[in-house]
Amino acid sequence: MSMQWLEHVKWTEDGLVPVIAQEVGTNKVLMFAWMNREALRLTAETQQAVYWSRSRGRLWHKGEESGHVQKVHEIRLDCDEDVILIQVEQVGGIACHTGRHNCFFQKLEQEHWIVDQAVIKNPEDIYHHE
Repeated sequence: MSMQWLEHVKWTEDGLVPVIAQEVGTNKVLMFAWMNREALRLTAETQQAVYWSRSRGRLWHKGEESGHVQKVHEIRLDCDEDVILIQVEQVGGIACHTGRHNCFFQKLEQEHWIVDQAVIKNPEDIYHHE
């Protein structure tokens, strides 16, 4: 498989590109993350979302601990070629590590951040750290 398509992406100085994960069917934005070349290549090859975790300094296969993988239906590049949009099926219906459907569960109302999404599953029941 030719990797020339990766060269069309305008990567940041540290070799990353911002990625928006959107739920196929509903078009809800589930989360925002980063990918490096390897993560984007693996995402395209496996049709499962793989991100670059800046906090961990390594590739992060979405759902590797929780089982809540993202099955990729489509990968798009924006007009400036510096943002990726992936349309995904969110397995288990939980995209956020807080146990919610998506990561954008806080809404600004009258100068206060209001949580407007319930926790679907307690994160302690999802992630088993030793």
